[in-house]
Amino acid sequence: MRKQSGLIAFVALTGVSVLTSVAPAGAQTYKADDIVKHFGPAAAPKPVATRGLCVGTEAECARAGHAVEVAKPPSAFDLVVKFKYNSDVLEPEAKLNLDEFAKALKTPQLSRQTFMVEGHTDAAGTPGYNLNLSQRRAQAVVRYLSEHGVDTSKLVAKGYGQSRPIAPDPLSGDNRRVETRLRTE
Repeated sequence: MRKQSGLIAFVALTGVSVLTSVAPAGAQTYKADDIVKHFGPAAAPKPVATRGLCVGTEAECARAGHAVEVAKPPSAFDLVVKFKYNSDVLEPEAKLNLDEFAKALKTPQLSRQTFMVEGHTDAAGTPGYNLNLSQRRAQAVVRYLSEHGVDTSKLVAKGYGQSRPIAPDPLSGDNRRVETRLRTE
């Protein structure tokens, strides 16, 4: 999975599971509470023994003995949303997970957040067709979440086609997915 820099928390809605919990054979599921805990307010930062200001690059400040810590976004939380080949129809197990995602997005902790909903395809088909299909997949997720009470003004659908595969094989079904990132910019 690719890592994002800055203050963007990355949520992936994929068919690939990288969570540490072991799920029984079949679809992976999770609960809204897990999502809220993952994206809820961070724990208070640990106090630092000294404070100071260094003007310069990160390397210059490090050479001068100033500790430079870069804020890191929360680790990825993968949601399982599957699509069949050449389809923008959500699979039944995807709907179960999106139900939990909708519950989490309606909580006070997450209801004010905005999420990017990004559709992707495998490399079968032309780039133009795949771009359109990926947009339809992202819109299918937004539509489903909207039907379950999520404010669509907090969801931005965008298709990327086959340009951002996550599997080494560009034709892999793992590339047929929707990813969602918490927008903090």
